[in-house]
Amino acid sequence: MTRKFAAVVMAAGKSTRMKSALPKGAHLICGKPMTRHVVDACYGAGIEQVIVVIGHEAEKVRQALGEDLTYAYQPEQLGTGHAAMQALPAISDEISDVIVLPGDTPLITSEALSALINEHTSKNSSATLLTGILEDASHYGRVVRGSDGNVVKIVEAKDADEATLAIREFNVAIYCFNKSALVDNLSKLKTDNAQGEYYLTDVIGLLSTSHAKVGAVVADNVADTVGINNRIELAEAAATMRKRILDKLMLSGVTIVDSATTYIDCDVEIGPDTTVYPCTIIERGSRIGPGCEVGPFARLSGVKIGI
Repeated sequence: MTRKFAAVVMAAGKSTRMKSALPKGAHLICGKPMTRHVVDACYGAGIEQVIVVIGHEAEKVRQALGEDLTYAYQPEQLGTGHAAMQALPAISDEISDVIVLPGDTPLITSEALSALINEHTSKNSSATLLTGILEDASHYGRVVRGSDGNVVKIVEAKDADEATLAIREFNVAIYCFNKSALVDNLSKLKTDNAQGEYYLTDVIGLLSTSHAKVGAVVADNVADTVGINNRIELAEAAATMRKRILDKLMLSGVTIVDSATTYIDCDVEIGPDTTVYPCTIIERGSRIGPGCEVGPFARLSGVKIGI
């Protein structure tokens, strides 16, 4: 039987640290809304259905992301487990496995999600975590593995003893679940915690306690998993995304004279042997043919040149 995957993208929360009237998921990174980057990474990994959980400023988020996906509504933000509960009725019957991930991780790649899927299916696990490794995992929840390499539990930094804090592997809040295991254990979640919320991490604990197999795969690049919480992190993510775009264009045969002063959005097409001169901005939707010269000091938006 072919396994089919759905993704539940969490974008319902209100971000006070962005200090913006615009919902966090709708903020642009290289011309594309933050959460749309996550959605496109899911589709790029071959995930069949993408469900975005919306709540705060729901219509603004929906308008920004488009209608080629499914939406679930979380009227009250009662935790990550609660958000996943709201998405369950929208998951198609033929789906066998569900990836759950935050909508504020725009640098996540299709390759990282594919690695998670491959680990999950090859080991036939009930759940698989994507994790990261840092010399100092700081405030992140630590991933505690057993002698067999399977995940035993996730321990939040504030609850960890000295030995646990020494663990370098941490939880990045991206999970892959067998759908039936997720459904069964979401129904067992309780709110007996300081926040009075349903925590998705508790599903991992429940699975481990019941001796279900919980695996983990370490992300090749931990920077891909970083969440965005403020404008500084937004700018840093945009710089990383911009480098990816420019690198891809240069490898395809485009000359970028000065990458430090060239800003090219996502979904821009440029043909080989085109030269882009310094201090140039090319915005989303633009198409430029081969052998062209653009700039310096130009701003193009949705144009077609040499096509």
